[in-house]
Amino acid sequence: MSAFSNKILLITGGTGSFGNAVLNRFLDTDIKEIRVFSRDEKKQDDMRHEFQAKMPEKAHKIKFFIGDVRDLASVKNAMYGVDYIFHAAALKQVPSCEFFPIEAVKTNVIGTDNVLTAAIECGVSKVICLSTDKAAYPVNAMGTSKAMMEKVVVAKSRTVAPEKTMICCTRYGNVMCSRGSVIPLWIEQIKAGKPITITEPDMTRFIMSLEEAVDLVLFAFENGESGDILVQKAPACTIEVLAKAVTELFSPETEIINIGIRHGEKMYETLLTNEECVNAEDMGDFYRVPCDKRDLNYDKFFIDGNKERVHLSEFNSNNTELLDVEGVKAKLLSLSYIRQELEAMKG
Repeated sequence: MSAFSNKILLITGGTGSFGNAVLNRFLDTDIKEIRVFSRDEKKQDDMRHEFQAKMPEKAHKIKFFIGDVRDLASVKNAMYGVDYIFHAAALKQVPSCEFFPIEAVKTNVIGTDNVLTAAIECGVSKVICLSTDKAAYPVNAMGTSKAMMEKVVVAKSRTVAPEKTMICCTRYGNVMCSRGSVIPLWIEQIKAGKPITITEPDMTRFIMSLEEAVDLVLFAFENGESGDILVQKAPACTIEVLAKAVTELFSPETEIINIGIRHGEKMYETLLTNEECVNAEDMGDFYRVPCDKRDLNYDKFFIDGNKERVHLSEFNSNNTELLDVEGVKAKLLSLSYIRQELEAMKG
């Protein structure tokens, strides 16, 4: 954490699951200040009281800023003196983005442009933007807006010297028990004595913990170059396996009901497309997709091609490591949320 010593970190959308995970990871270090930027004063107030209670000696490091990434002026207002930014603000729910696609554009695309514009103007050293597997081969409005967000990140990285402001992007799959995750919904259904509902048993999804999501962002922070998209080699499982793992932990007799696929859902998710594999670099537990450095001189596209293709195929939730029920249960039990819920049910 030496890179963060005596530095100021701004987290957009900081009251969300990712922001809370970053606070839990960083607050006890020698970081100077963490700024939480979001538009929900209730969530900010809840977070303020939570951290004052559990980390009273460190909570003064958290500063709260009300604002909206859609409003450039409010973003700039929170940017003075900031060294680093984790840009997590987004509309993430597939159904809400599907019904209100322009709202997804305003937050995910224009909002990202505003954050990067302000960061460059204010001389922020590093900006890490958070994207999603749904941005690869997007079939819904949320994924499409996030794909455009990635294009904004890459394009913006070309407009500033990396030694002034380094901008890169992380792309990851479903984060277990984060806001919008299906797991807390299932737990509530079990508590109410109801069957749990799944959309399609054979559907596969990447699964990772919030801690792993933070690890990916820190890896990008330490190893990324401007314009990069960085991807973690996450495991996956079928929705049926995930549902069985949850019911076996909480209530083995609970019925699992298939309600059918939702509007805009994919059968599997992709973290790395075939097209990106052409230039992708294997970094062990991660893949790096470097920025396309070509300019708008289209004539040379008819002359110079790429004869050397990386022998790497699309990386998706069908061809990654698929966990069985026991493997998923072990991953779930590593989460404090799951352990707390199990204890509460026993009590």
